[in-house]
Amino acid sequence: MTPSPISLVSLAHAADLPRLFDVWHLSVRATHDFLADSDIAFLMPFVRDELVRVTAERLLQVLRADDGVAYAFLCVEHARIEMLFVHPDRRGSGAGRTLVRYAIASLQATAVDVNEHNAQAHGFYRHLGFIVENRSPLDPFGKPFPILHLKLAENT
Repeated sequence: MTPSPISLVSLAHAADLPRLFDVWHLSVRATHDFLADSDIAFLMPFVRDELVRVTAERLLQVLRADDGVAYAFLCVEHARIEMLFVHPDRRGSGAGRTLVRYAIASLQATAVDVNEHNAQAHGFYRHLGFIVENRSPLDPFGKPFPILHLKLAENT
């Protein structure tokens, strides 16, 4: 019997951190074409610190390949999906969908923010039952990358 994909979700460990940072970096390069190299460089220290924090606080969930190497991760805080990244080689494999379903079913996630310029992410979340609640013209750092604030539709 094949296990449920959701049962494959596990907690991240400190030893995963270098790989998780690589997953984030490669994923952003593949999906955030509206960011300049300088924008990504600006985010790097923040992302490193956040990955350490959420791993230490046991908030980071991962999907692992058969060899144990993480290829996708998720963080939910206060019912909000704060991070969801999938290695580009695993895009389209169902990893993101599995993690979002886990977030909703097991972590009571009901909201997520996406960059307005990331149409793929917006479409992905819309397909999984999220709708736009409102919009911010700037990202959390005050940069001109509008953010769409999505919430889980009540009939989902």
